[in-house]
Amino acid sequence: MTKMYYAENPDSAHDIHELKVTLLGQSFTFLTDSGVFSKKMVDYGSQVLLNTLDFEKGKTLLDLGCGYGPLGISLAKVQGVKPTMVDINNRAIDLAKQNAQKNGVEADIFQSNIYEKVNGTFDYIISNPPIRAGKQVVHTIISESINYLKVGGNLTIVIQKKQGAPSAKAKMEEVFGNVEILKRDKGYYILRSEKTK
Repeated sequence: MTKMYYAENPDSAHDIHELKVTLLGQSFTFLTDSGVFSKKMVDYGSQVLLNTLDFEKGKTLLDLGCGYGPLGISLAKVQGVKPTMVDINNRAIDLAKQNAQKNGVEADIFQSNIYEKVNGTFDYIISNPPIRAGKQVVHTIISESINYLKVGGNLTIVIQKKQGAPSAKAKMEEVFGNVEILKRDKGYYILRSEKTK
């Protein structure tokens, strides 16, 4: 059985694709491969998330579970944020590094199981959490994010209603004392919490 994308070293055979997509009104080319999330297209949830974000130029971003890098890379290129991108999956990290270079973006990209190797604090954290990895992982992403945010910074995630948006929303409220639904689109919720103190 092949491991799913939430694995350090996927064992599926390589199957490199070149993906040409328009994100935030700009053209991008991404290399993708088997064993990484949503390799044939940038998944709908990520696109809804991207189109909801309006970040300030020069601010720092942590893209958690970055996959092959479409979110962090397009936000760096179009909105001018400084991205740090992490994923548990080494294959995804190799691709993200190549894709950053390919699209002319400077980013700090490294393998990390959730926040394990992340240092410092950020203005923004975004995640399209790996639902298949289970609720525990999603809730860890939410509950620990507050330790990696600057005061005034925020966490924004995309999650489908049927895949746990209500419990994720409750968890964000519990951790941050606030949560906002920025958008609902085809069952996807974009949820944001701000670190207020």
